[in-house]
Amino acid sequence: MGVHSNQGYLGRCVLWCKREDANELTDATTTEQTELFMILQEARQALAKAFAPDWFNYSFLGNEMPHLHCHIVPRYRQSVRFMNKVFEDVHFGHNYKTDASHITSEEVLYGVRDQIKKFIL
Repeated sequence: MGVHSNQGYLGRCVLWCKREDANELTDATTTEQTELFMILQEARQALAKAFAPDWFNYSFLGNEMPHLHCHIVPRYRQSVRFMNKVFEDVHFGHNYKTDASHITSEEVLYGVRDQIKKFIL
């Protein structure tokens, strides 16, 4: 699991299938499916402890990168402050929309990563 470079949604992460020829979710083997759900559960628990989101979105789109990967997007009813920065989920209750113009500093990326690491099993 890695922290997504766009933290417009605080704690957004990506899980990436290690097998190179896995292009979509239906390509996952039974073993990979089991591992995926274990990792998703661990990620959800760590993100819940790290940032206390109100909901989670999981997306397996593959439009720009045709490889099996999942975006974990924490969602927040109210604005959240982390590292003296305010994160606001203006689309809460609706599909998430990535703001491509959002820039996340390396300092914040490392801070998010380190906060999540505190709670990984």
